Amino acid sequence: MSVESVVSTPLARRLTAVATAAAFLLTLTACGGDGAGNGASGTDGSSGSSAGDGAPSAATHTVPTVMGDVKVPHTPRRIVVLDTDALDSVVTLGTTPVGATTVADGAPLSAYLPADRLKGVEPVGLIGAPNLEAIAALKPDLILSSKVRDEKNYTALSAIAPTVFSETTGPSWRQNFALHADAVGKKPEADKIAAAYDAHVARLTTALGGPAEAKKTKVGFVRFVEGADTRLYLNDTFVGSLFKDLGVGRPANQDTAGFSLDVSPEQIDKADADVLYHSTYGDPAKAKETATTAGPLWKNLTAVKKGRAFAVDDNLWMLGIGYTGADKILDTIEKTYVSTRR
Repeated sequence: MSVESVVSTPLARRLTAVATAAAFLLTLTACGGDGAGNGASGTDGSSGSSAGDGAPSAATHTVPTVMGDVKVPHTPRRIVVLDTDALDSVVTLGTTPVGATTVADGAPLSAYLPADRLKGVEPVGLIGAPNLEAIAALKPDLILSSKVRDEKNYTALSAIAPTVFSETTGPSWRQNFALHADAVGKKPEADKIAAAYDAHVARLTTALGGPAEAKKTKVGFVRFVEGADTRLYLNDTFVGSLFKDLGVGRPANQDTAGFSLDVSPEQIDKADADVLYHSTYGDPAKAKETATTAGPLWKNLTAVKKGRAFAVDDNLWMLGIGYTGADKILDTIEKTYVSTRR
């Protein structure tokens, strides 16, 4: 399982969400939900809930998912997203969802996305613990999430609207985007977006000195996390997938399958790399970033000594799991490391 962000969800909320799902499903069924993964029937007997203008979404197509085939409206108009990768996908495809989960109570949506595309999006609980009543109140005609986040809620969600799950998040973001594009009926647009990203990668690889030079440069990523050990990100992560796309080298201890190599401040020398990006989740002092970066082990890292250790936006690098986020991260790499080579 690859989970890109720390989502601080209280245990009590998670247990409550699980405990109430069955009862909530009974309520939905009594109100007319079919619970079959294809949403509630429209007044004319067609599949799908009401669209934004009150007209039923009658025309459907079938999307293969990890949970089985799901019938979805050809042009869904009221989409609810339950994770940051789905939010990136929907916004990148030119749509504003009606509802979205957040990483914490009162937290804003992903700040790197255009503010005008997030205007009016209603909060519907936390990632991994969505508020089913809030979702139902929005009368969605499509719900997007992943099995790793919301498998326990799948039956209840499917009773509200057609629900499309990817397997997980993180390194599979490109496949997930293709799935989301299929679900929202925008596969041609998705192909253009993917091609533009590939062109961006090619331009940046050239700016790095070409494939051979890029491969010789060992690039690492460190995340300081409040309440947990410091993480050196491995290949099976969103960040790791971007490094792979660019063809850059990786430190030997990080060039491996898996999510992260967790280290203490006394082991931060394991983060040694030619180029180092780092971010912080939570309070810098409580995340040990302040003390670690002031210490001799950090200052002796190759990237730090060469002026190639760059602090970056945690919200973007950890929550930006999609093409808009990826493009912005590539821009950051160009503005930081590439600029030091000129």
